[in-house]
Amino acid sequence: MKRILVTGASGLLGSKVAKLAEHFFEVIPTHNTRSFFKDSTKMDMTNEYEVSQVVVRMKPDLVMHVGAETKVDQCEKNREEAWKVNAEGTRNVAAACGKIDAKLIYVSTDYVFDGGKGFYVESDEPNPVNYYGWTKLKGEQFVRENCQEYVIARTSVLYGWHSWKTNFASWVIESLRRGEPITVVNDHYNSPTLADNLAEVLLEMGKKDLSGVFHTAGSERINRYDFAVEIARNFDLDANMITPIKMSELKMWIAKRPRDSSLSIGKAQKQLETKFLNVPEGLKIMRINRNESSVSLKN
Repeated sequence: MKRILVTGASGLLGSKVAKLAEHFFEVIPTHNTRSFFKDSTKMDMTNEYEVSQVVVRMKPDLVMHVGAETKVDQCEKNREEAWKVNAEGTRNVAAACGKIDAKLIYVSTDYVFDGGKGFYVESDEPNPVNYYGWTKLKGEQFVRENCQEYVIARTSVLYGWHSWKTNFASWVIESLRRGEPITVVNDHYNSPTLADNLAEVLLEMGKKDLSGVFHTAGSERINRYDFAVEIARNFDLDANMITPIKMSELKMWIAKRPRDSSLSIGKAQKQLETKFLNVPEGLKIMRINRNESSVSLKN
């Protein structure tokens, strides 16, 4: 059985990966500030020495690098911290993998693109329009420079249940449950991705001899407003409480967003057996699993 080390195992995707991986691998979950698993290992990705010590000591065959600062506006406001986590942190993890010849799967983002066309394929030229996207793109560069065996897996708008972290879908659900009207942009397009589904995809990649860049996202291009309406309908909430608005009218965003960063997943679909879910399929699973993340997975 292979050993897999998961960075950011306390987060939405990392916790799904680590939990699912227990069926296939010997799992080493890691965290920095807050542990989601009782046997999680403390590892600050921004500390080069600490990362090297943990990885070399644990000797994983595969490292799933999921940990990141994903709050787009936070990255814009605090660029130094975003650079440390997303760029330098990735370089530290990649360099440690290079020392022990471990394969690295790095989770990147659709925000490496400028959003000018949508349905991006892997060969399209990245051109991020915000600092978050730029730090994740630099992470991709550091992976290429430091690892012989790697997969760069770009995804889009992760959603799902987590016991303490909020994402777009859970924000919509909780807001509407509280009776709070919300405004959502209707000219911002992505490929929403159920975290549980992506965890399956990443682990299949880990079991197969794949390398290079893959787009691993939901199979449906949709704007945020229509996505929010679908969420409301699937959870028996009042979609009339959601008001559409244009990106140009939204004043709360600090960082610029790409208008259409939806991803084409054809390359990954051809090489993987795991089905990439559309929005109704993903929300159906999220509805079925609605009670699973009320407590930590190990408690």
